Formats: sequence, C-alpha cells, structure tokens
Amino acid sequence: MVLDVNMNMVRFSRGEVRDILVSMVVIAGVFAYVFSGKNIAAALVLLPATLITVGLGFVLHEIAHKLMAIRYGYWAEYRLWPEGLLLALVTAYFGFVFAAPGAVYIHGSYIERDVNGKISLAGPLTNILLAIMFLMVSTLLPSPLNQVAFLGYAVNSFLALFNLIPLAVLDGAKVFRWNPLIWLLAAAAAFGLTFNSMLSG
Repeated sequence: MVLDVNMNMVRFSRGEVRDILVSMVVIAGVFAYVFSGKNIAAALVLLPATLITVGLGFVLHEIAHKLMAIRYGYWAEYRLWPEGLLLALVTAYFGFVFAAPGAVYIHGSYIERDVNGKISLAGPLTNILLAIMFLMVSTLLPSPLNQVAFLGYAVNSFLALFNLIPLAVLDGAKVFRWNPLIWLLAAAAAFGLTFNSMLSG
C-alpha cells in the first residue's frame, strides 16, 4: 500500500501531539510494567525499550490511519480516550494489557466502505511491516540490543493481530466488511508472525 499524500494537508495540532505523546508514554509504561513482572524498578529500566518498540508501533499505527484518511481528502485527528488509558492501567495491575488509549477521528460527509476499509487496514499493515523490520534487525544486532529488536517484532506482530480481530470498533471489522479476502491475508500474516514470535521467544 503506497501513500500518495499531499504533505501540505498534514497538520498536527498542539492538542493532538500532546494526546499522542501521553498515550505513547502510558502504553509503553504499562507494557514495561507487565513485561517486568510488575516490578516498578525493573519497569523503569525496561521503559526505554518499550518506548522504542511499543511506543513506535502505537504512534506509527495511528499516523498511518491519519495519513491514509488525508490521502482520501478527509480531516483526521488523533484524540486521547481517558477511559481507555485507565483501562490499560487497571489491566496492567492484573498482569496483562488491554489498551485502547484513543483513536484517529475522521470527519467527512460520507466515507465509502472501501475507503474506510483501506484507512483501517493502514494501521495493522504498518505494524506488520514494523514487525518484519524489527525481526530482520534482531538478527544483525548483538545482545542485548537484539532482544530489544525481537521485543519490537513480537509486540508489533501482536498489535497487528489484535487490531485485525473483526469485532466492534477494531480495524479488523472495517477491513472485513470492505474485503474479506484482504482481511484474511492480513490476519494470516499477523497470526503467522505472532505465532512465530511465541515459538521463538
């Protein structure tokens, strides 16, 4: 998927940048907390790694939605969802992460099903590409940097797979309604990457 975007149309408001940064830090923090076995001191040590791997995956996922929406002439802006951040903190306390920190809101007179599907696919596809890149980099780096890169591979694979679940407001539901075959191919790729990361991890 190639983005042909007029960069003059791309704008990030001060509030949007704030919401993205807050969401990124919270998501990276809760993943670090869970990965460290709920040890706060260890989580602080792990935080730079999760900012690179989880944070980058989250930010680029949302920016991909925004750019694809702009490509089709829509106004799009990321907005933080406080309840979603609270949910991430609560679930992290119990040892797992369910994160819905916010979303890119798209405004237009009418969004056709195929356009909505392509906008929705952009996020998970970005995570799939990031996962592959992190996996390739992990084979080139020495320890412990290769472990950080592998973490990026595993997390982005999972983010892609989770977002492609064809339920409710997740990206997968919109992609499936647009084109079930493309959804199947993307979901199969995300599942394969996730399964491989579990076997290798």
